[in-house]
Amino acid sequence: MSDPQIEQPVMPSQPKKSNGFLAGVREFGIIIVVALVLSALVRAFLVQAFYVPSESMENTLMPNDRIIASKITTNFGGVSRGEVVVFKDPGGWLGDPGPAPGGIRGALHTGLTFIGLLPSDSGSDLVKRVIGIAGDHIVCCDAEQRIVLNGVPLNESYIIQPTNQVKFDITVPAESVFVMGDNRGNSRDSRYHLNVDSGGVPLDNVVGRAFVVVWPLARFTTLSIPDIFANPALQNPSPSPTP
Repeated sequence: MSDPQIEQPVMPSQPKKSNGFLAGVREFGIIIVVALVLSALVRAFLVQAFYVPSESMENTLMPNDRIIASKITTNFGGVSRGEVVVFKDPGGWLGDPGPAPGGIRGALHTGLTFIGLLPSDSGSDLVKRVIGIAGDHIVCCDAEQRIVLNGVPLNESYIIQPTNQVKFDITVPAESVFVMGDNRGNSRDSRYHLNVDSGGVPLDNVVGRAFVVVWPLARFTTLSIPDIFANPALQNPSPSPTP
């Protein structure tokens, strides 16, 4: 009887080089698609980058700053006094942004913005600071040109001009916020739209809270809520005067 042959291990078949190349391309394509889908989901539900086009929030935000807004914070925690927020134009706050760029360049720009690789500059978003929330009584101004919020004068160290451009005495409507730019002399904010819901911006229009400046790197900083908005007295709206 002959001796049995020594067993040999089973070896995987070697694919042809062309098949291996195509498989690699396919795998790379799948990875790219998954990454883009995840990026789009992050942009839609968690955070989004925005471009600051104007001087209305100087010196807190400067033209050409890139900021990140948290959508999840707003969706689950609401909007608080003192936050810097990005919001959609409630109607009539912005002029005509003009036609969007066309052709391949325009399509590429739109696609990269949609998936979050470029900051949004659609021309329909604004960024301002929340001064009052629903039910708050806001008056401009006291003898020292300060905003009076629920009977409390605000010493706003972050503004670069006194708030005396428009006099008003309003109560913020339900489901709305009252917003102003930190550059009070150069911001067409809630004060200039008092004829519509007392200048209130619907909460549904608030995209998210801007919480960090990411570009340029020299201006990298977080956007915290000023300490003046932590005053417990602000929680008790003062009554509006009887007309």
